[in-house]
Amino acid sequence: MTYEAFYEPAGAGRFRATAATAGPWDPAAQHAGPPSALLARALSAHEPVDGQLLSRVTVDILRPVPVAELTLRVRTLRAGRRITLVEGVAEAGGQEVLHARGWRIIAPAERTPATPDDAPAVPGPDSGADPELWATAHTGGYLSSMQWRVVSGGFAEPGPARVWARPRIPLVPGEPVRPAELALLVADSGSGVSARLDLARWLFVNVDLTVTLHRPPRGEWLLLDSATTIGPHGSGVAASRLADLDGTVGEALQTLVVAPR
Repeated sequence: MTYEAFYEPAGAGRFRATAATAGPWDPAAQHAGPPSALLARALSAHEPVDGQLLSRVTVDILRPVPVAELTLRVRTLRAGRRITLVEGVAEAGGQEVLHARGWRIIAPAERTPATPDDAPAVPGPDSGADPELWATAHTGGYLSSMQWRVVSGGFAEPGPARVWARPRIPLVPGEPVRPAELALLVADSGSGVSARLDLARWLFVNVDLTVTLHRPPRGEWLLLDSATTIGPHGSGVAASRLADLDGTVGEALQTLVVAPR
């Protein structure tokens, strides 16, 4: 089934989640990518300063996010001409489900000297393959609302992965998916594409997501160049290099809870 968008605006900071937001584990719970992107949209738009770009967003996932109406609250913690720190909260059913903080940084009129991108070149999405998913995955929501092209690794192959992704639908109707929103929408899948364990046997979820961008992504496609490390005491880290067709744009980190199902 095709949906018009991940969310439908409901007025006064409220958004109705469509079934396109549903994650792979439970059709009643959202994948964290869409609500994180929705918060990035709100952090960018709140009391904007001309020329400032959203350069870092950290999202703490307090509890599962239901496929239901979300209410967003945003405030400015530190206002400035060059930098601004904004904070957002997403609520569902009277409970806070996500907290987010974002730094917006001014893009000066004169371009700053950029460091060379020394990451190895990765074949583009046209060279990738359709993904293989694990048998128990719910595929009718987020997974099918995104287009995936696997260069190496992937959802069903344990270990590091390089996977291109782009949304098939907008975040909200009638709006393009903006660069920072695209980064948050895709980056939360880093732990999924690079899982080290059998996803049908192990609980493998993240409690947070941090995305840092040194430049905005260009185009529709974003690459997850991801690797997961698991410790002996039930926690892990998924690290992803984020890139577009022109090269690296930033990175993402996720703190993981790892336990048998």
